Amino acid sequence: MPLPASHPALVVRSTRIADPGDLVSVIPAGADSPVSWLRDGDGFVGWGVAASIRTAGTARFAEAEQWWRDVVGSAVVRSEVDLPGSGLVAVGSFAFSAASAAGGVLHVPAIVVGRRNGVAWVTSISSAPDLGGAPVIHPAEKPLAPVLSDSRDGALTGAEWAQAVGAAVRRVQSGALDKVVMARDVVVTAEGPIDPRHLLARLTSAYANTWTYSVDGLVGATPEMLLRREKGLVTSRILAGTIRRTGDDEHDLALAASLARSSKDLEEHEYAVRSVADALSPHCSSMNVPESPFVLHLPNVMHLATDVAGVLREDVSSLTLAASLHPSAAVCGTPTLAARDLIGELEQMDRGRYAGPVGWLDASGDGEWGIALRCGHLEKPSQIRLFAGCGIVAGSQPDAELTESEAKLVPMRHALADD
Repeated sequence: MPLPASHPALVVRSTRIADPGDLVSVIPAGADSPVSWLRDGDGFVGWGVAASIRTAGTARFAEAEQWWRDVVGSAVVRSEVDLPGSGLVAVGSFAFSAASAAGGVLHVPAIVVGRRNGVAWVTSISSAPDLGGAPVIHPAEKPLAPVLSDSRDGALTGAEWAQAVGAAVRRVQSGALDKVVMARDVVVTAEGPIDPRHLLARLTSAYANTWTYSVDGLVGATPEMLLRREKGLVTSRILAGTIRRTGDDEHDLALAASLARSSKDLEEHEYAVRSVADALSPHCSSMNVPESPFVLHLPNVMHLATDVAGVLREDVSSLTLAASLHPSAAVCGTPTLAARDLIGELEQMDRGRYAGPVGWLDASGDGEWGIALRCGHLEKPSQIRLFAGCGIVAGSQPDAELTESEAKLVPMRHALADD
């Protein structure tokens, strides 16, 4: 059952401020519930909780949506800024599976510091009738890197996971399904508390062109935008088909060309694009679905990528759209139900909020939602569980998929380090 939700009448004030520079650096040490949504230095960070709800089960999205409508309906908002992320916003993260105890969370930060298009602002949100003056924003004490003491396989060892992938390949080859996404986990322990600000600083520096997020202990840098809703338009970036970079530019260009011609990766990508287009089409009056993907270059890997865009035919919020898109073939498989059942049979773990929607929405329903990939969940102050997944089709090779999963763990391993 979901925890009781409160929806107090909130007072919201967004004030324009001087550019604070690195947004992660302004999150105070020991801040309660730090949040982040950043790409190429823009977006927002926040801390504190003005209001929140936790949900569970199949209704986790719908209950959060209704709660948010109630919050918006009773809020008083005064804003000097009219940019995405200003004014009243909520951040959220939802479990991959309805059966997961992780459920969903949607909360309104007490303080938000943001920047878009060269304009910076601070938002104060409270149930108090008088917010007082705008808070003074300044760089906080630099976070320390964790001293790591242990790293171990999670539900399955690498060898056991490769065997599970082999079983999945055989199931696909039998015709039971077209694609399934298999995930694995690794548990990392430190000698003391792991400061999420250190993880965010490392991720925003090394993976600036991804969306760096932090919501309720889930921290990561996702390259996959599930959807963006802004002023009646919806866009989605689909990634499926991956190859690891070598660091040699000439060799990497050759690898990118081979990825673009790979029948295995093109097949995997086609399933993912089709699932997103099919989910969005009922909500759109027109759509643009490119015939061929492009190769997206990230610091550690390259992906086949397709950007889908549509014009909304109805006033449906970004959270509702995210719910309709989840789970896409990029994180589950095709057909969805068969893939979901096979995941439950072979992975032997609860994904929690890994591979679920993560992002934010505002009072108008606009917002951005990514897929919680390249991430870790801070299960304890000194312990984090890292996740990585791979799309499995008939031509997949278990050892190659294990290698790909290791490449996808690199961003979070790097974020935990100090070099």
